[in-house]
Amino acid sequence: MAGWARGVVAVILGSLAACSSPPVQRPDTAPPAATQPAPARAAARWVAVDWRDLPGWGSDDLLAAWPALVAGCQRPAPGWAEFCARAVLQSPTDAMEAAVLLMKHLRPWQLAADGGETTGLLTGYFEPQLTASRQRQGAFQWPVHALPPEPALRRLPRREIDGHPRFSALELAYLDDPFGLLQLQIQGSGRLVLRDAGGAERISRVAYAGHNDQPFQSVARALLDRGEVADATPRTLSDWARRNPAKVREALAVNPRVVFFREEPLPDANLGPRGAQGVPLTPGRSVAVDRAYIALGTPLWLDSTAPWAPGAPATPLRRLVMAQDTGSAIQGAVRADLFWGWGEDAALRASRTKQPLRLWALWPVEMPGPPR
Repeated sequence: MAGWARGVVAVILGSLAACSSPPVQRPDTAPPAATQPAPARAAARWVAVDWRDLPGWGSDDLLAAWPALVAGCQRPAPGWAEFCARAVLQSPTDAMEAAVLLMKHLRPWQLAADGGETTGLLTGYFEPQLTASRQRQGAFQWPVHALPPEPALRRLPRREIDGHPRFSALELAYLDDPFGLLQLQIQGSGRLVLRDAGGAERISRVAYAGHNDQPFQSVARALLDRGEVADATPRTLSDWARRNPAKVREALAVNPRVVFFREEPLPDANLGPRGAQGVPLTPGRSVAVDRAYIALGTPLWLDSTAPWAPGAPATPLRRLVMAQDTGSAIQGAVRADLFWGWGEDAALRASRTKQPLRLWALWPVEMPGPPR
């Protein structure tokens, strides 16, 4: 931790010592057995630490994280109502005040796996923003499907859905990029930029409605293994599709899974899609976690590196995030998937996010431990 950041933490700890609030947990004073956090799963361990042990604590712009924290408080986890009331009513005016509020009412616990490993994996995801048409025309040939009402149709693999007459009535819109459609299905939600007859643009959101119960297979991995693409960034895959139109359907058929969608209004374009907690995701501050180990709504301190260009020097990525989503590929106690937002820049960051991760849960001091 940088010297100035240590100074910030020292000042905060000193101010807390003068308060009448519960004392900050010290690592050399283990809490009584009755107050030790019981992991949600036996494979996870929660280890009490001091605020000084959080790498970079005191250097993050906590005010940037506050909207995500307040959003999570719209649907607080059991036992969080008191802290959420404070967070909303005592809205901080600067990062120092935010840190004082967190350190006064929460305590940090480092997450570790069954064998004691404290290093896991950070990945990233995003919300695709794609140009679409209500009619099949020109390059717009790739349909976004609604969920079929008949259970038998829901289980058909991709090869049988393409061109199936019963699916023509379920086409919500058409995309001009087959790998954009694949992105949309992998991410589970997205934005469609639609142009009306007068030329005006309208942005609509399509949200996850279900899938066809088929196994997922990576189309990008298959293309990489065959040497047809050099990397799996969205732009590279879309360029490959434009150069190889006759190969596209066969390439997509590698993945039999199809995701179905429902269309939703987008009243505020600055809000992300709703995650598993039921609140809008905040770019750079919401993460998907394994809810078997971490309760949705839990604030987390993340220690990793930033996903910049390959070959560039690694820079720390240390910040307050909120556990507000989940996913089938997110498994384990020290595992997180960071939501980067929407559009091309977010897609690029998400595709480059695959870094080592350490994770700390911030838990109310008055609560005996996380829910089982």
